[in-house]
This record gives sequence, structure tokens and C-alpha cells, in this order.
Amino acid sequence: MGFSLKLKTKSGQQHIVSKLRDTTTVKDLKIIITELTNIPGDALHVVLGFPPFKPLDFSNEANHLPVVGISNGDTLIVEEKSLTAEERQQLEAKRLEQDEKLAQELAAQSTDHGGILLKKVVPADNSCLFTSIGFVLTGKVDPENSQYMRQIIAATVNSDKQEYNEGILGRPNDEYCAWILQPESWGGAIEVSILSAYHGIEFDVVDITNAIINRFGEDKNYGMRAFLLFDGIHYDPLYLESTSGEPLKTIFPIEDNSVYLQAEQLAKEAKSSRQYTDVNKFTLKCIDCDCFLKGQTEAQQHAQKTGHINFGEV
Repeated sequence: MGFSLKLKTKSGQQHIVSKLRDTTTVKDLKIIITELTNIPGDALHVVLGFPPFKPLDFSNEANHLPVVGISNGDTLIVEEKSLTAEERQQLEAKRLEQDEKLAQELAAQSTDHGGILLKKVVPADNSCLFTSIGFVLTGKVDPENSQYMRQIIAATVNSDKQEYNEGILGRPNDEYCAWILQPESWGGAIEVSILSAYHGIEFDVVDITNAIINRFGEDKNYGMRAFLLFDGIHYDPLYLESTSGEPLKTIFPIEDNSVYLQAEQLAKEAKSSRQYTDVNKFTLKCIDCDCFLKGQTEAQQHAQKTGHINFGEV
């Protein structure tokens, strides 16, 4: 289940970090905090913001957030350690060494695997998530699959109203089922999770807005995984382009970590070159009244004021 955190810095800045999961790791959170505050990861000092103050343990970055005592709604206070010039030089040398090691690993794995991970651009028609999932399952871009997937989701949600309640869906169960069947309605984390369970495949969403990978179905021990690229508003599928003329691949064994590492590197490179959509600046159009809105906040305010919930990309 997803949850959110609030970050506060000594300078008075505040950030809301959402779309976290019980499976989000300390390493993932560390990357997010570094991106938001521009404090180097090795210089971070973070404490839980309610007495008794508890320093966040970064020593085991593989730990999931609940393991280190972080829960939904917590406030984290972020500070930068005071480092000497020598310590900063050591940290910089360490980062350069890690970057070089990662580059060598990726080069070796690309050679072993005989391919490179690329994205397949699909139409930005409000059904991009479903078209992308259809592509990784069939190898074809077929927008007609979208309605079938919407029906799967609606049937799943309708069949378990206790699990899919208003708190989870953000609206009553029946209202959600009618909404998701509309071609203008976007898919997101709930829909990815349902389709992962339906097809028995782990879907790994490479989120380039914060350079992390959200794994849907990770706790189900599925044998195979597929990758989707998310830029803050639009989904595209990822595939492996062979260097030896073999057919493209879209589904990979879980134990094959080489493609996952390529996906991580792709996320970092795309974020550093700002190949993502700032959800506070993109333009939407209300399908119900043809009103143009700027950013996620205006869309939410418009929905609360008018009851309109159907928006399209512009």
C-alpha cells in the first residue's frame, strides 16, 4: 500500500514525498532526498521529526522503510553533515569510483546479454499505460487492447469492494468502475498492480522523475518481469534491442539482473537530462467543460470545485 512522507530542512524548505511503498528501500529514499535537497547522499543526516528524535540508519540501504521505523505520514528532518575539505574529496573520489564501476558492469552485461534497453513510443491518448502493457505482453502497439484491460480492472475492483474501498480508490467503488472504463481516464499505480496480478508478471515502472524503479508484484515471487518507463505523465514500454539480430525481448526472468541494471541507468540518465514532465507545469484539458488547466494542483482544485474528473493531455 502506498504512503507519503513530509521532509523539512533547516532552511525551512518543505517537501511532500508521495507514491512510496512498503517495499521502497532506504537507498530509494536517500536518492529522492538528495534530488530534492541537493545534499550529497554521503552528507545526509536525517531524523524522524517527532520526539524522541531518531536518526535514520543509512548503513543498510537494502532495508525497506518500515524496517527502519518509517510509516505513512511521518515527518523527516533533513540536515547536511559538516564535512572537512578532505572528507569531501574522499566522498567525491568514492562517487567517481562507483560511477566507473557501474559503467563497467553495464558494458559487460550489455555484451553478455547482446542488447540494449530502449523505449517504444506509444500514443499519448490517455491509454498509454494500457497500450504499453499490451506491447510488453504481445510485442505489438495495439491501442484496441486498452478497453479490454479497463474491463479487467473494473471487474477486479467490483469483485472485491472491501479491498478496493473508497480510501484506496479515492472515490466510491462503483464510481471508480464507471470512471476507469472511460477512454479519457488515466491509469496509474492501482491499475498497474491489478494487471500485474492478473497476468502473473512483475511490472517494474522506471520512474525518471526521481530515478527509481517501482516494482509491482515484487512480493508475489513471479518468475518474469517487464519494464515500463514513466516520465511523470506518460508511460512507454521498454524492450531489449538485440545486437545479434534476434527478435526484440520485452519479458525477462526475475533472476536476470542485467536488464534491471540497464533500467536503473536509463532512469538516472533520463533524469539528469530532465527527460520528464513536471506535473506542476504541464497543461490539461477538462473533458467535461473544455477548461484548460495548468498542473496537477489546478486540476485537483477544479475537480473539487466542479465535480469534473475527466482530464486529457494537451
